[in-house]
Amino acid sequence: MSKGMTPPVSIDLADEAATARLGAALAGALRSGEALCLEGPLGAGKSTLARALVRVLTTPDEDVPSPTFTLVQFYETAAFPLAHFDLYRLTSPDEAFEIGLDEALDEGAVLIEWPQRLEGRLPPDRLDIEISIEDGGETRRARLTPHGAWKGRTLEF
Repeated sequence: MSKGMTPPVSIDLADEAATARLGAALAGALRSGEALCLEGPLGAGKSTLARALVRVLTTPDEDVPSPTFTLVQFYETAAFPLAHFDLYRLTSPDEAFEIGLDEALDEGAVLIEWPQRLEGRLPPDRLDIEISIEDGGETRRARLTPHGAWKGRTLEF
């Protein structure tokens, strides 16, 4: 299936496998200098999506721990370095830049969980992905909103 990225697109995620497929599709579209910003409540599937994306860009058995306590995990991919930031524990936007957000974008691509912690200081070339829990917790819905270079891009999944 092919989805154009303008205007915002909603995708139903019936199960964990659907969330992983979305992550794989995003891996195929992500370019150096860009960000994927993941929002959603705890348990929405942000980590499932991130794990699938990282494994497509690295190896199928790549260890992909949540960066909740380390704040950032770095991965080498064939195309570009990838940094996975979890900003949940930050108390100010400046902390994200102190741990290397700007440098990671200059050198490769970034995946940012809890981007609202940046208080509007988001990268210009990004795809905002808001995952919501629907149907009493049975399904998820992803709302993809493109910015900058992501506008008009097609997503294959």
